[in-house]
Amino acid sequence: MLFNSIGFAVFLPIVFLLYWFVGKGGFKYQNKLLLVASYYFYACWDWRFLFLLVFSTLLDYFTGLKMCEAESKGGKKFWLWLSISINLGFLGFFKYYNFFAKSFANALAVVGMHANPWTLKVILPVGISFYTFHGLSYILDIYKGKIKAERNFIDYSVFVSFFPLLVAGPIERATHLLPQIQKKRVFDYSKAVDGLRQILWGLFKKIVIADQCAEYANLIFNGGGGQSGSTLVLGALMFTFQIYCDFSGYSDIALGTARLFGIELLRNFAFPYFSRDIAEFWRRWHISLSSWFKDYLYIPLGGSKGGMWMKVRNTFIIFLVSGFWHGANWTFIIWGFLNALYIMPSIVFNSNRTHLDIVAKGRDFPSVREIFQILVTFGLTVIAWIFFRAENVGRALRYIRGICSKSLFSIPSVLPITLFVLLVIFLMIEWRGREEQYAIARLGHRYPKGLRLTMYYAMVLAIVVFSGKEEQFIYFQF
Repeated sequence: MLFNSIGFAVFLPIVFLLYWFVGKGGFKYQNKLLLVASYYFYACWDWRFLFLLVFSTLLDYFTGLKMCEAESKGGKKFWLWLSISINLGFLGFFKYYNFFAKSFANALAVVGMHANPWTLKVILPVGISFYTFHGLSYILDIYKGKIKAERNFIDYSVFVSFFPLLVAGPIERATHLLPQIQKKRVFDYSKAVDGLRQILWGLFKKIVIADQCAEYANLIFNGGGGQSGSTLVLGALMFTFQIYCDFSGYSDIALGTARLFGIELLRNFAFPYFSRDIAEFWRRWHISLSSWFKDYLYIPLGGSKGGMWMKVRNTFIIFLVSGFWHGANWTFIIWGFLNALYIMPSIVFNSNRTHLDIVAKGRDFPSVREIFQILVTFGLTVIAWIFFRAENVGRALRYIRGICSKSLFSIPSVLPITLFVLLVIFLMIEWRGREEQYAIARLGHRYPKGLRLTMYYAMVLAIVVFSGKEEQFIYFQF
């Protein structure tokens, strides 16, 4: 079930009404309802893979209990590695088996040996990377002594499978989400309105911006050779805005939906395209994943405590792993490698914590220096996205070579004027609201009520006008 589908438009209000206005079992009733609704939500995609979600939940629930019951560190470590091995085993089998099989066959071909590896003919279970990381963070936090194992199976299951975050995050922590699940929740009108406002903005970003950019990005990336450098730049820009508005749009809808049920999820985006360097970009892009790798991989590897060599080594490791997490393709690994290279100057010169506040905070306009920094960071990000979008490394390199030609200064073969106007409006709104949790959180709060409602109705009208085929979210494939 997609957030941008008619089915979800029917599903959400039904669950909302049952959640707040039916039954008198308090939060225990609410949790049972959320669990049933979440399993139904997931089963609508493919009920056959529901068993993977349930199995992963049972695995981490019982291994968590066993870790708390273990009397020795060795016993705890056994249950920890059992959970990690099985979880990553399932993830590796479904997501990476074909990649390793084909890569091994290609390596043999280099030395003159030929193999026909057996490959899986099965689609990737949606959300498997996300709910696997939910469970792993829970198990690792128990091992570190940050939390105790949860004994209420319903509460733990809701933590893993809460439907707003189930298939594309944000990647939650038990320390943040479980306490909210385990306490009474009272309907708050202002929070519900705020949630609806964030859902509206998420749908606008997905349907009006991302899906329209996708049309041109797909046309240009799949168009073969012979396209001008300017057209290829346009395609890269279209994908750059597509992936941001698609994924952050999903996150906005997820956070807004959770707020309707009295639950606050972790923020996942903080206006990353206004970043002044790559370090700031990665503090603002897919925040829940970046912080997950920092806490559960970078710091355990030694973080930055072992000198410059260790900082450089660990930075490359987390970016390469992050790239591989996104997909079983060398393009994602190169994308991670490029971002590691980009961030190296700030690591070497210890300037990665320079820009902690949003750009031009308290000011209407950035300085000339800030504009230059934003443009350079944005340009580097666009180049990296080419590898993320390309089908293979060869195509990505040909795409970049095509940009670096005399035709770079020609007029693009396609000029989506309407989309350009929409992008300008979108960027103006994002800039105006960059100090808030999401762009329209306080947009128009000083306007007369009629004008404010007109603005919201205009967004709804744009969503309706640009709605067509229900396009899947990009991060469903990861």
